[in-house]
Amino acid sequence: MELTIALNRYDRFVPFFNDTVRPPDGVTLKPLEVGESTPFRDGGERHTRLFEGEWDIGEMGLAPFIIAVANDPNLPLVGIPSFPRRFFSPGQIYINPDAGIEKPEDLSGKKIGVHMFQTTLSVLAKGDLKADHGVNWQDCEWYSMNPEVRPIDIGDDVVFQRIGKDKDIGIMLMEGEIDALISPQPRQSMLDNPDGYRRLHPDPISEDVAYFKRHGYYPIMHLMVIRRELADAYPELPREIMRMCQEAQELAYSYYDDSNYSLLAWSRNALEEQRQRLGADPWTSGLAANRQNLEDFIGYAHDQRLIDAPYAAANLFHASLHDT
Repeated sequence: MELTIALNRYDRFVPFFNDTVRPPDGVTLKPLEVGESTPFRDGGERHTRLFEGEWDIGEMGLAPFIIAVANDPNLPLVGIPSFPRRFFSPGQIYINPDAGIEKPEDLSGKKIGVHMFQTTLSVLAKGDLKADHGVNWQDCEWYSMNPEVRPIDIGDDVVFQRIGKDKDIGIMLMEGEIDALISPQPRQSMLDNPDGYRRLHPDPISEDVAYFKRHGYYPIMHLMVIRRELADAYPELPREIMRMCQEAQELAYSYYDDSNYSLLAWSRNALEEQRQRLGADPWTSGLAANRQNLEDFIGYAHDQRLIDAPYAAANLFHASLHDT
């Protein structure tokens, strides 16, 4: 049986591409490098194409999957509690230096750009700003770069609009059309003009570590998913995929035993610092170890009107993995 798996080429997925993690007997796994939102072959966005059944297994954004599970009891995908992408929200907020923003509370009522309203980092940051700093997302104005992955209705009492295709949200930030931007990285236009913006937190790493101590986890961005009909027909397969992801992650850590493995001059130092600040491995897998993170996020999605009611984190995953 040959199965396709759609992945980004993170270090923790390199072992899938160089064939150093092995699938179970009788399974051939074909890894396909498909970026989170970059075209692959004939174009299109990975999360949408996973929902459409183009691949058997892949990594999926947490927020759109939570929305999909809430709205479709017959969803053709089911989750696996391996989480290959994570972000802290404090270090991913950029501001216009002239917007009068010195602390998170100053974002209240501001114009804020996002990739999508429902993209996972946006949901996380909105939820964290409200939970940790009292910034109600309803009081802000939201400007989105991209169409939503899943249809949403956040109500008429919130200012929310798509920006035109001719607009660059990084330039909007630097020119003051918006006051802040939530993004996993600066836009190229921002990198071309580093004096035109700054991070909300001058020391984002310290803020992220404080977040970890406060919440107890490194927030999940993506989970693995598999076609439900496959998981039901071969109930041992989801656990095998989870096993492979864990083995690949352990191999990826071992790469940094070579202090010159990475293009980053101090990558080994960074790994050692991470272990000192976040423990041996903040990339935990399994339902039990991530339940609080997942249920907090489901609560954020409900508060932001993306789902009608919160539900148990176990609902995201195949029943064979509820004991993980």
